[in-house]
Amino acid sequence: MDFRKKRLSTEEAKKIDMTNYLLSLGHQPVEIRNADYWYRSPLREEQEPSFKVNQKLNLWFDHGLGKGGNLIDFGILYHRCTVRELLQKLNTDFSLQQPTLLPSNKNIELENKIKILGDIPLTSPSLLRYLEERKIPLEIANEFCREVRYGLGKKTYFGIGFKNNSGGYEIRNLYFKTSSSPKDITTINNATEEVLVFEGFIDFLSFKATTKNLPEKGQDFVVLNSVSFFERARPFMETHKQIRLYLDRDTTGINCTQRALSMSPKYHDESTLYKNHKDFNDWIMNPNKAPKKHLGRKM
Repeated sequence: MDFRKKRLSTEEAKKIDMTNYLLSLGHQPVEIRNADYWYRSPLREEQEPSFKVNQKLNLWFDHGLGKGGNLIDFGILYHRCTVRELLQKLNTDFSLQQPTLLPSNKNIELENKIKILGDIPLTSPSLLRYLEERKIPLEIANEFCREVRYGLGKKTYFGIGFKNNSGGYEIRNLYFKTSSSPKDITTINNATEEVLVFEGFIDFLSFKATTKNLPEKGQDFVVLNSVSFFERARPFMETHKQIRLYLDRDTTGINCTQRALSMSPKYHDESTLYKNHKDFNDWIMNPNKAPKKHLGRKM
């Protein structure tokens, strides 16, 4: 299937390999039994894996929730969105470069999960072009990111790596969006009273690129690396007097923001800054469409 030529239909989306899709979201199997791939549930917190994907049938079942189905059923629960919104998300977010993940084999072990092979400063021309297209200066990216080489199966890939608190990486290049284990949030603690929260590291880098006039360590930051980690980030966020949310302007991000606003007056929705855009990076990539508003600190 060539995702670049046409928009996905519901039936086409159901045919996307669930193990590949879960990998793109940062989830890897804990155990494989024949065609059954067992995960710690992406839909809730748990220690023992009770979320099963049968790769032969390409169906999932969460034993803790008592729910299951196809990729569409999973996607609308995971992203808390409608079918139409999920299809739009798959068209924009899901990898165009689909790796073959953990082929079905009775004796297979977890040899094909992503393995970080090393990291160097950002130098590859294709990654530098990617940053340029995203309007992110190299000096900003070099401050927070590394060029990581990683193995998947018998193949080697490279991408822009952004490290989380547990030592795993969020990885991006022009064609691929993935992460290595362990998956976690990223916090930058400058011991200030204000924390800014972003959904992904590209939006965080975009903010840093557009606010060079602000003090270098004048704010703390949280990059969730997945909206599903919002609860995990709350203990750190809520030690601050002001929590400014710069989440995506899709259903998942807006719902998360609204929940946060209802929890405490500390939370503030800053996404209205780019209300006509998908996210912060989309705003700086399309400045002619963006509403004008000052980015400096609010008093």
